[in-house]
Amino acid sequence: DAVKLEGGRQMAPQIRAIAEAGMLVMAHIGLTPQSSAQLGGFRVQGNTAEAALRVLADAQALEQAGAFMVLLEGVPAETGKLVTEKLKVPTISVGAGPHCDGQAVLLSDLIGMYPVFTPKFVKKYAAVGEQITRAVADFVADIKSGTYPGPEHCYKMKEGETARLEEMLKLKD
Repeated sequence: DAVKLEGGRQMAPQIRAIAEAGMLVMAHIGLTPQSSAQLGGFRVQGNTAEAALRVLADAQALEQAGAFMVLLEGVPAETGKLVTEKLKVPTISVGAGPHCDGQAVLLSDLIGMYPVFTPKFVKKYAAVGEQITRAVADFVADIKSGTYPGPEHCYKMKEGETARLEEMLKLKD
């Protein structure tokens, strides 16, 4: 029910226009995945005093532009706390420490879907990636061996309809 826009103060005009049009806008600052290349990759943001003040200035500008909430991603807990204390709107932490108004983590990270990389701020509650890999390998093996799909996995025609179909096909020839 809302639009989420990534970016700092430069997004204020867009947020203002969208909010004035009557739509809710969530601001997303700190580590912004869609523009991570411009940030030097997936790197912590706001980890110096000057950088923390820039994150705060971005948050305040976006709040003033009409954002109803600010998502803080990949910033130190101290920066998350500072921004949360200074804003009137709620803050959501994605790796921004415990002081924000709410916490969010990607389900795929939380359940260990991708075992190659998990962000530092994620606590894994499961390792389903291994199970998924095993399940897909078993599926491929069953397809190659012809054991799947078996009769128990197929829909059947109504009673007597197969014979009727065969009769109808004979009449067409």
